[in-house]
Amino acid sequence: MIGKSETLAVLGTGTMGEAILRGLLRAGKLEASQIIGTDRRAEVTRAIHEKHGIRTTSDNREAAAAAQIVLLCVKPHEVEPLVTDPAVGAALAGKLVVSIAAGVRLDQLAAWLPNSAVVRAMPNTPCLIGEGMTVIARGPRVTDAQAATAIEVFQSVGGCLEAEDKVMDAVTSLNGSGPAFAYIMIEALTDGGVRMGLRRDTAMQIAAQMVQGAARMVLQTGMHPAALKDQVTTPAGSTIAGLLIMEDGRIRSVIARAVEEAAKTAAKLGQQKPSEK
Repeated sequence: MIGKSETLAVLGTGTMGEAILRGLLRAGKLEASQIIGTDRRAEVTRAIHEKHGIRTTSDNREAAAAAQIVLLCVKPHEVEPLVTDPAVGAALAGKLVVSIAAGVRLDQLAAWLPNSAVVRAMPNTPCLIGEGMTVIARGPRVTDAQAATAIEVFQSVGGCLEAEDKVMDAVTSLNGSGPAFAYIMIEALTDGGVRMGLRRDTAMQIAAQMVQGAARMVLQTGMHPAALKDQVTTPAGSTIAGLLIMEDGRIRSVIARAVEEAAKTAAKLGQQKPSEK
């Protein structure tokens, strides 16, 4: 992890950048004095400073120079112009640089920052409440210690594991877009409860807690979801009746195809110029 005399810079303190720095502070991984955050808008940097007590600036060069570890939390099309700025590139030389920009590949990061140890990361929005999931992929110059540091940063906002860069578009789809897929399922379950007479707020609370509990069962028991499903499915019962309706609607194929299509789109995100968006 980062030493007590080291500094972490968050270049881009938008929704995800702020979530990460807030998680680090909440977990006690870093002191406020060890974090410096940036944003183009002075009102944002002022608000972040007042809320979290960290140092803030509108100058990415200043922040990059002051830190030993740098998180790139800007939009995908903003990464290249940011890191190819000669002053920023020079400031990042020899440092661990972690990008959360969807679709920006490790080979791109390594080409733009040949003297840095680059890591690609894909967090998701539940990081905002400390229940996120992040997957990282390390570049060739990244040591085991540096990879461990990156993992520890993201463990402050949820779970984190390591994968190869070649699967990161699938990770972006499943992990980054996945919460939206889960939300629409929770909404549909809520609608079903309303259809059968429940108040909407009651149905939504039941559906959301049920999905959370089911997910924790998978994580904590290590059992295959199919085995857990079979535990609920009694002969001639209501569960199998509902499952057959879901299968009639090809729910497995629809969800799997949604992940596939989102992954194809994710692969293009870091390759587009602003004018193409």
